Amino acid sequence: MREEGRDMSPDRDDRVLDRHIAELTLEQKVRLLTGATTWRTAGEADIGLREMVMSDGPAGVRGEAWDERRPSALLPSASALAAMWDEPLVEELGGLLAAEAARKSVDVVLAPTLNLHRTPLGGRHFECFSEDPELTGRTGAALIRGIQAHGVAATAKHLVANDSETGRLTVDVRVSERALREVYLAPFEAAVEAGVWLVMAGYNGVNGGTMTSHPLLDEPLKGEWGFDGVVVTDWGALRSTEEPARAALDLAMPGPQSPWGTALVQAVKDGRVPEAAVDDKVRRLLRLAGRVGAFTPRRRDRVPVRRSRDTRALLRRAVAAGSVLLGNRGVLPLDPAELSTVAVIGAHAASPRTQGGGSAGVFPSGVVTPLAGIRARLRGGGRVVHVPGPPPPRLAAAPLDTDRCSDPRSGAPGVLLRVLDGAGRELRAEHRLSGRQLEPDLPPGAHTVEISALLRPRRTGEWTFGVGGFGRMTLAVDGLTVLDGVFPRETDDPAVVHVSPPVQEARAMLISKRPVHVVARRELVPGCGRATVATAAPPEPDARGMTAAAAEAAREADVAIVVVGTTEHDETEGYDRRDLSLGAQQDDLVRAVAAANPRTVVVVNSGGPVELPWREDVGAVLLAWFPGQEAGAGLADVLFGLEEPGGRLPTTWGASLTDTPVTRTRPAGGRLPYAEGLHIGHRAWLRAGRAPAFWFGHGLGYTTWEYEAVDAPTRVAAGDAFTVRVRLRNTGTRAGREVVQVYAARPGSAVERPVRWFAGYAAVRAEAGRTVTAEVEVAARALRHWSEEERAWSTEPGPYRLMAGRSAGDLRWEGEVTVERRALTG
Repeated sequence: MREEGRDMSPDRDDRVLDRHIAELTLEQKVRLLTGATTWRTAGEADIGLREMVMSDGPAGVRGEAWDERRPSALLPSASALAAMWDEPLVEELGGLLAAEAARKSVDVVLAPTLNLHRTPLGGRHFECFSEDPELTGRTGAALIRGIQAHGVAATAKHLVANDSETGRLTVDVRVSERALREVYLAPFEAAVEAGVWLVMAGYNGVNGGTMTSHPLLDEPLKGEWGFDGVVVTDWGALRSTEEPARAALDLAMPGPQSPWGTALVQAVKDGRVPEAAVDDKVRRLLRLAGRVGAFTPRRRDRVPVRRSRDTRALLRRAVAAGSVLLGNRGVLPLDPAELSTVAVIGAHAASPRTQGGGSAGVFPSGVVTPLAGIRARLRGGGRVVHVPGPPPPRLAAAPLDTDRCSDPRSGAPGVLLRVLDGAGRELRAEHRLSGRQLEPDLPPGAHTVEISALLRPRRTGEWTFGVGGFGRMTLAVDGLTVLDGVFPRETDDPAVVHVSPPVQEARAMLISKRPVHVVARRELVPGCGRATVATAAPPEPDARGMTAAAAEAAREADVAIVVVGTTEHDETEGYDRRDLSLGAQQDDLVRAVAAANPRTVVVVNSGGPVELPWREDVGAVLLAWFPGQEAGAGLADVLFGLEEPGGRLPTTWGASLTDTPVTRTRPAGGRLPYAEGLHIGHRAWLRAGRAPAFWFGHGLGYTTWEYEAVDAPTRVAAGDAFTVRVRLRNTGTRAGREVVQVYAARPGSAVERPVRWFAGYAAVRAEAGRTVTAEVEVAARALRHWSEEERAWSTEPGPYRLMAGRSAGDLRWEGEVTVERRALTG
């Protein structure tokens, strides 16, 4: 098949694919259905098919290896992308992912994640877009279009109800058919409508069936929706041979070992699996190969090369576009001309979290910190004073790095990585830049992985050292063994085994500026991965004294900017959160600084909701999310008014966890009931009659808006889309952007409904004093419901309330539309 095969008619395309299938033996066909390696599909020379390369997303495209020497462009987190409410910009960022994929010879990007923010405790919250199926679907579709426009495949994951991490490999989610259709499947349906080329089946089960062999893969995915692409497993999710083979699963990853292979060949020969089912899977895989150009030699020029300067400018713009101004008492934007001294406070100011933890992580080429961004903006003007304050709670010791360590053999900044045989002889050695080595090369006979470095301590006191992995591990500091034990693997979760292994810690006294030789070793155990981590952390500081120093710096400054946030223990793949607190030390820090200076701006550096008990006591609160590599540059643009904070909340934020209506993540007896049904996010808050700290859709700008008039139809036919036109006036003193949101309600409905639900949005811009009209298209799906009795979509006739405004809790207009009877099915 030629690359231009994507332009063929569907019939002719399938005929070409069928000819290829006819040329293959059963063994060849089955071999194509399991990965050749961790990240590659199998190739087949007999039909001119090369291997296809996959890579994690959506924060960036890492490529096939975890190697800090091969950096990637790091985007803001998915929660920040959804906060943009800006599909053209998200599509442009998808194009950046495609360019990165081409640069790293990747054919398939494993993004977007379309699971929902069902509860704020979800550990992978940062990797998902929103609490709302409509916003999630629209944002995901935009990212898919951006990626696939350049011949790189996107992957909608993880089908379906994979919305929390506790017990995620085995949990059986129990959810009603109606909630499944209207809420959890809806973003995947939008992805299929956008033309996504792959869908990933999750580890979990739904209503008693595991997703890798679930009937949902057939109906509605491949049947009703018409998905013609590949259904791939999450990595290691395939656990049996025949049932998934008879079902609509197509590709098992990783490889080459899996329950398919020779077992599947034999099952087909014995008649337990129809060969036609195998042929359909191969046909889909070959169709994907045609779409990404895998029947031709790899071409790096299939995506335009992006200059580094252009990439950085786009990522900087994305930071501002996703930043959400939660509150502002006239402090922002800051005027550099009025500032002689700025106090920048907090550990996150100098070392921000730019991404969440887990398999989606990448190594950025460089990170602009908030501190660096603010200093750059004020260069030649006001003085910037940085006071770190006390560290966040649960902050793990950081891996050994180039800032503090040198290779004991070469003296170059970084560490020495060695692989030893059973007798301790060196098999391989190389200089690396980080003490976090997830995929060290293992030559034959490898027995032990060793990471060593000369550490230059900057503080005297008791340091904490760590070594991460499984099996027997040892840790020595200047020849003194401080840790020696056997640590068995207690989980099958691949994110823990291969990406974030537990770290065992020990302590040693060090003297400032006196280098010490640190040697961490782990013996390799079959089935326990090879990830090895060596960490070090200085003595715990005096928290009270550091808070006092921060308050004093704030008192002497014209404005104080405090950056607080979560840690890698709070938000990561493999674990759900225990609470939403930033910890007493960070909360006390904010309170102390605000008491010292009323012009205090708090920047929140998290991927999902956190409690902000001091939100009414500070001058402004700006949510930066996990903002990616241009964090500080984009943040400074917003703080100093070069850019308006463009974001709106994609998720409702409660004042406290105890107020939050839906919080359960832990299965009981292996089952996790979604007892709330349709009512998650703002829908749950409305049903509970509670007011959150900040509603879904909330976000302030640097201007003000008046909603002058609304034009909406009074009657529509069931199944028809319609448009709500809202005229606004920018009543402020500068240009701005407004996100006009439309919500719907059905009082007196014959079926259960949310109090109101999100139905659509449109973003508009206007200069100061000018009017503009937002045209919000309300899709037919916004008013339909799934009838479990008829197993079909239906639109109830009669009156519906329409509301327009700035958030789910700030509505400026209300009207009514009557839906005239006409059945909507399908």
